Amino acid sequence: MKNTVRICLAILLPIVYSCTGNRPADRQPAGLAIVNPVLPGDHPDPTVIKIGDTYWASATSNEWAPLFPIYKSTDLINWEQVSYAFADLPLWARNNFWAPELAYDEEQGKVYLYYTARDKSTGRLAVAVASAPAPEGPYTDHGPLVSQELGSIDAYEVKDEDGKIYLLWKEDGNSKGQPTPMWAQEINPERTELRGEPHQLFANDSEWEGRLVEGISVFRHNDYYYATYSAGACCEVTCNYKTGVARAKHLLGPWEKYEHNPVLVDNEHWKCAGHGTVVAHGNDFYYLYHAYNQAGSVYVGREGVLEKINWTADGWPVFANDAAYDRDAESINYTDDFRTMSPVWRWRVNQPAEYRVGDEGIFLTASAANDGIGSLLVQPITSIDYEVTADVVPRTTNEQAGASIAMIGGADNRFGAPIAGIGVGVFGKKVKVWRIKKDDIQHLQELDLAGTEETIALRMAVADGHVVTFSWKEGEHGAWKTALEGYDAAPLVPWGMGFRVGIAARGNGGEQVNIRRFEIKNE
Repeated sequence: MKNTVRICLAILLPIVYSCTGNRPADRQPAGLAIVNPVLPGDHPDPTVIKIGDTYWASATSNEWAPLFPIYKSTDLINWEQVSYAFADLPLWARNNFWAPELAYDEEQGKVYLYYTARDKSTGRLAVAVASAPAPEGPYTDHGPLVSQELGSIDAYEVKDEDGKIYLLWKEDGNSKGQPTPMWAQEINPERTELRGEPHQLFANDSEWEGRLVEGISVFRHNDYYYATYSAGACCEVTCNYKTGVARAKHLLGPWEKYEHNPVLVDNEHWKCAGHGTVVAHGNDFYYLYHAYNQAGSVYVGREGVLEKINWTADGWPVFANDAAYDRDAESINYTDDFRTMSPVWRWRVNQPAEYRVGDEGIFLTASAANDGIGSLLVQPITSIDYEVTADVVPRTTNEQAGASIAMIGGADNRFGAPIAGIGVGVFGKKVKVWRIKKDDIQHLQELDLAGTEETIALRMAVADGHVVTFSWKEGEHGAWKTALEGYDAAPLVPWGMGFRVGIAARGNGGEQVNIRRFEIKNE
């Protein structure tokens, strides 16, 4: 991945200009030395708050559990995952776990987590809330707050000028070809119910916004409420997401949109930027948002990108629009011997994997779950060029029950597409390269093993995010042998999520397959 830096020619002038064609901005201090992406890999709709000297963040989980990873940082640049909001699914919800938004009530000493999910009983998208005594949890779910007929998503909490707490959200009209109003309604201090009547703040009424506005974040500065919001298509190969800003003297309006919107658009390194949260750092404000890396297209997913807010002479927040990709890919390599279970591992919602870990690695119980792929433990990829390797103990497998390394996506790049995957596995005395889409199992290659070694090493080498070569070797000192070269996985990239990679155990008899080591090496 090239790490070139985009330079805006406006920096040669005595006044700093935004690279997106906005009016002159006041000269701004340099601010943080940002290394993007700050949240590598798929982290859509990131949220961030500051408590004391520590920042806390989370992001959309989509269809992967445990739900809503919790990260902490002292500098907004380097993040450590410490927990999840939910180990088990909320009882009322079935899927589409989107857009977590953290809020801190200093008087109560409590953290609130708003989130979106689809209601089991109605099928509607709803905004719900949970609370915790500390940002790392444990979180107690309080269920849905609002679920309009067209769907309610992308919640955000803010206080008005009188100190009343309001919940803001988007009505998901675009799902039915309708407008997408941003609503605000007072919420009680316990955050368990809305009060009074909802107030419409603004809707999609500008040509550049297209079918929707969403992902609102509101902050106060210089006697104004400012809102960042996003518009366009967020999440597929043909995405055109952008970010705009609006302002108002009073929270409930009237709201004025910036005449030079959008303020955040594609640049050399990132595309389809939006849906984030504004947070203060010192005397500056920063926007943590998601974007696809230009080199990686949609294969890696929407990564967490940080950019400083600048200000125009007449008080509008704008961006230099020069976020680069400058994180060293090798710095986010991953190795696991499964002596303990790392929180980075995830499984499909409603289909948890059974496993045990210890000195001999992981024993993953085989199944026909995930539309025939089997039991899954996966994690987001963080680069477009990488190798995944694992050591399998073949005696724990047989012709029907196998242990594989896998790339997991969807049957196609549309919302709600069934799960799909490709992988290479050990099945008794054979190595099999497979592709599975909704119980359609195709073995692309089958090769015989000598069957005398304690472990078989498996490898997937991925180039450009989607071209995959599968290989294996028998024993520690064996030579790598190619099983299948140059498989194009591009048609399997899922809507809004990017690929996941990990381990799979396919079978019907509940066998426990043994994997002793797993590694991802990025290039």
